[in-house]
Amino acid sequence: MTPRLSLLSLLPLAAAACGGDAPPPPGPAATGPGAGGIHFTDVTAGSGLTMTMTNGSDPPGWLLEVKGAGIALIDYDRDGDPDVFVPNGATVADPEHGPGCRLFENLGGMRFRDVTAAAGLDFHRWGYGVAVGDVDLDGWPDLFVTCYGRNALLRNTGGGFEEVTEAAGLADEAWSTGCSFGDIDGDGDLDLYVVNYCRLDASRPSPRSRFLGADVFAGPMGLPKVADVLYRNDGGRFTDVSEESGIRQRPAAWGLGAVILDFDGDRRPDIYVGNDSEASYFYRNLGGGRFEEIGILGGVAFNAEGAGQATMGIAVGDVNGDGRPDLFTTNFMYDTNTLHVNRGNGFFEDRTMAYGLHLDSRPFLSWATFFADFDHDADEDLVFFNGHIYPRATCAENGWDYAQVPVLYAREGDRFRRLSADEAGAWLAEPHCDRTAALGDLDGDGDLDLVVGERNGPVRLLRNDCDGGDWLIVRLHDGRPGHEPDGIGAKLVLRAPGRVQRRWIASGTSFLAANELIAHFAFPAGVDAARLEVVWSDGYRQVVEPVRPRQRLVVERPAG
Repeated sequence: MTPRLSLLSLLPLAAAACGGDAPPPPGPAATGPGAGGIHFTDVTAGSGLTMTMTNGSDPPGWLLEVKGAGIALIDYDRDGDPDVFVPNGATVADPEHGPGCRLFENLGGMRFRDVTAAAGLDFHRWGYGVAVGDVDLDGWPDLFVTCYGRNALLRNTGGGFEEVTEAAGLADEAWSTGCSFGDIDGDGDLDLYVVNYCRLDASRPSPRSRFLGADVFAGPMGLPKVADVLYRNDGGRFTDVSEESGIRQRPAAWGLGAVILDFDGDRRPDIYVGNDSEASYFYRNLGGGRFEEIGILGGVAFNAEGAGQATMGIAVGDVNGDGRPDLFTTNFMYDTNTLHVNRGNGFFEDRTMAYGLHLDSRPFLSWATFFADFDHDADEDLVFFNGHIYPRATCAENGWDYAQVPVLYAREGDRFRRLSADEAGAWLAEPHCDRTAALGDLDGDGDLDLVVGERNGPVRLLRNDCDGGDWLIVRLHDGRPGHEPDGIGAKLVLRAPGRVQRRWIASGTSFLAANELIAHFAFPAGVDAARLEVVWSDGYRQVVEPVRPRQRLVVERPAG
């Protein structure tokens, strides 16, 4: 499913523009309690977070049935902890009337209760991706859900929800997948990028195709592409600016995910779009509401072999410590997941092999992924979740694994090392057909936990059992009238003796999911004070010092 689109002739040009190798990676990992001790425990049983996700029937016979649905962490009731929203899907027999979304209130201590009905949620369409943001600037986080069919904007009315899709100008119908919020024009509110996939009519028999000699459902090859949409937020109502912004300068693609973030350091949010089985797109923000697509020249459209990939999940982190956001993307089996290191000015280089990330991913078909400091050793580790798209019988006949185990790496010096179940917990040896996952501190203990969604399987709750280490969790708040409150698109830098850490608050990472809108850091051993720098999405810089460990810090932007 991944075409080999040659770009070898252009690679020397991109490499020359990058200006040589990246700065050296961070120094040796910090020592102390918890360092090197990544361990998760599946605590789903007894948590109250009980549901089975729906995405088509089994065995799947359509491309429509295999992408899965997303998960969002959203503090819908503003009580300070993340709650869990699952848009859920439907079946080909009735795409408009699935089992319905679910909202679980966080009660603390890894306990949840279903509050879907109490919150007024009555969403039953075939949901896929989800994004969280305060689109109407009333102080309450809202939900945007992409669908097969009409997408949905679920407005938070103050602990409850109402659908306002048509009134908000977002009622376009397509098969939409990923989505991302960001302030593309610097006016303080959240604009929206919606990723579209292909045109597929569920009322007609699914077309067939061949993959490595196996008879399988078709797609995306041979199916009509649907162009993405960029919406400008005009006071809570959205305007399609795809044409005037330059987003349509590139042809429609089979899109799966997008991240809005300032990748080139010019204080204007850019847009990275991960496409399936072809070149990915990188839209550089030129200012004035205009974008220029430079993915090929910038080295992020293809991998080092000059091939377009089946890009599913997207993770953002600073792997080489140079202060720029790098991209890790997950892909189809028999291909590598790919690390694109940011060289600056919109240029990237495939450094997958250099960081030891090339071999472990080849047997897997990979989806959700994250960079995160799971063990509080002041560097970011890496995880991705896996599962096949073809039916169990087809996979068995061809020697492919349908259910697949997750893969977890610890960062050790200048490379990543894959961890075993003996080291990091039994969950790493348990195969699933996973798709989505969301990241956040679900139990308030200062480390990062995971909620994982399996195609036509249960939602799982993985508790991080980090056994020590000092930490800091930062939440941003912009209380100025006319500005979104959560600091989406901001860069945060924690400076401590011997270590600098950088995090970004971004929408659209993982796969079809929304993480808790926080920045998480570890304090190096023996350090009891640090300097925190916040660069808001419009470039405004703010310094907070001294910052102490083991606290959940809210940074307020000044009113001036």
